[in-house]
Amino acid sequence: MSALPLDGLVVADFSRVLAGPLAAAMLADLGATVVKVERPGVGDDTRHWGPPWTATTSAYFEAANRSKRSVELDLDDPDDRALAVELATRADVLVENFRTGALARKGLGYAELAALNPGLVHVSVTGFGSGGGKDMAGYDFLVQALGGLMSITGRPGEPTKVGVALVDVLTAKDAVIGVLAALRSRAATGRGQQVEVNLLSSLLGSLANQASAFLTTGVAPGALGNAHPSIAPYETLRTADGHLAVCCGNDRQFRTLATALGAADLADDERFATNAARVAHRPALVAALEAALASDTVAGWTQRLGALGLPAGAVGDLADAFGLAEQLGLEPTVDVATPDAPDTPPQVRHPITYSATPVTRYTRPPALGEHNDDIRRWLTEEIPS
Repeated sequence: MSALPLDGLVVADFSRVLAGPLAAAMLADLGATVVKVERPGVGDDTRHWGPPWTATTSAYFEAANRSKRSVELDLDDPDDRALAVELATRADVLVENFRTGALARKGLGYAELAALNPGLVHVSVTGFGSGGGKDMAGYDFLVQALGGLMSITGRPGEPTKVGVALVDVLTAKDAVIGVLAALRSRAATGRGQQVEVNLLSSLLGSLANQASAFLTTGVAPGALGNAHPSIAPYETLRTADGHLAVCCGNDRQFRTLATALGAADLADDERFATNAARVAHRPALVAALEAALASDTVAGWTQRLGALGLPAGAVGDLADAFGLAEQLGLEPTVDVATPDAPDTPPQVRHPITYSATPVTRYTRPPALGEHNDDIRRWLTEEIPS
């Protein structure tokens, strides 16, 4: 079995809900041993976020906690707190998303732990940073609202969240980037460091062209439904039986599209001849394209336009998405069921492919406290190497 990039590293996962746990799960994918610390008898909040439910917990919990070991520790109990400190001294990475200062008051802040374990990479995940926003609760939905994402999502006039906790996911990926950078620095200096990520900064850093448009013009962009603020056509268009997603990133592609629709003259119309002109005359453009698209179905246009190399296709659901990935040979899921837990649902495969160190080891998400005995024994009886 191939060695994984983070084989031998220990991650102490003191986080809960999504951003922190997902970051720790990605580190587990890469080979790290991840010990998830949970509240006795309760566990991670997301164990109770359902439906849907799995045989042992919630589908939400299982989305972010595979390949981990679960131990229950009461951080208000002196003996358990001592075990938590011991875990941190043996860890290479600690991930937490407590309110700023909460762990420090329990002797688990970065300064206290770095004195015991100078190589520790201590990752703090917050909603709004450790300064002026330290007392603000950081939930993805709230950050989507306060961070402007809702204002550019959905149809004009109706603030709309993204259909998944996207800000948590983006923050998790930023946390992993921070961990890998800090580990690289530690390899050179021998010392770890504190890494801080927050949901608001991760969102702002991910707004790309929308953020740049605001910083360039001083005008906050608004929602355009499925249309693009700077490209046309780049949206969903009605056909004879449904909506077709069409992406024309340049004038050549638009001319190919117009010809395929039997409306080649559109590419020579001064209103549509350039991308800037098409954006300026979007309503007229959409009307002309939909009039032509009404002659065939989504499936028909998908086949015809795809044969010309044009990016176009049906608006699918998640069943369609996983089916497409299977059809393309991407193997989007992995089986993590075991003889003692045969009903464990599959997991989404790690999204990155590595030529030399493929991710091949996945284990099912743990039951609450499943590894209590093993981890407590390891922390109290074995001498760290």
